[in-house]
Amino acid sequence: MSTHVSGRVVMRQKWRSLLFLHWPVDPQAVQPLLPSGLEVECFNNLAYVGLVCFTMRGIRPLGCPAVRGLSAFHETNVRTYVRYQNRDPGVWFFSLDAANRLAVRLARKWFHLPYYDARMFLEREHSSAVGETSSILYSAVRRWPGFDRASYQIRAQPTGPIAPARPETLDHFLIERYRLYAKTPRALCSGMVRHPPYLVQVAEVPLLEESLIAAAGLRRPPVPPIAHYSGGVDVDVFRLQHVG
Repeated sequence: MSTHVSGRVVMRQKWRSLLFLHWPVDPQAVQPLLPSGLEVECFNNLAYVGLVCFTMRGIRPLGCPAVRGLSAFHETNVRTYVRYQNRDPGVWFFSLDAANRLAVRLARKWFHLPYYDARMFLEREHSSAVGETSSILYSAVRRWPGFDRASYQIRAQPTGPIAPARPETLDHFLIERYRLYAKTPRALCSGMVRHPPYLVQVAEVPLLEESLIAAAGLRRPPVPPIAHYSGGVDVDVFRLQHVG
């Protein structure tokens, strides 16, 4: 496994068909959007905003079977990277869209994360050309709460060799994250996940239309994203704990 984590596992999940898109942004644009106690984490003096699309399967509390209607759905998150008191690097989520109305409400209540109900699709488009890798179409329209109608349509084509990100590289900084932060009405909390390192490959993105980043209060730079694709990992999710 990628890292040692203490505490109690509360859930198991399988993350599949992950597309990681990242853009460099000014840290001063990100910091005002973070809760007190967290500071934006930079790589070579740049912050990053990420848009991550994937599908989840086998979602179940530890010791329980998967529940029909709650164990598989698509998800997308908009996120940045942070530290607490100049240590404990992790993820701060601006939004998490999921294609399951009940799961959205449970996640908002129990994990204190900004989940949104969305209509979402993930379709693998096979190529007729010999030797050409199939592309994947990701799309979504936000439905609840609010009526900002944030949406996206993204076509990605994985290409190149498959390997884990090398430590101390930008790819590793963006992809290998095992801690999340959440803000409850009373405290800042932290939760851990555990899984093997992602096996990733670069991806081409011939179609990119999205408004989720703007809905989070950030301006997406007019440059192509840093794009990675991973077939997936199996994940242990640990319970949230108060920070500090």
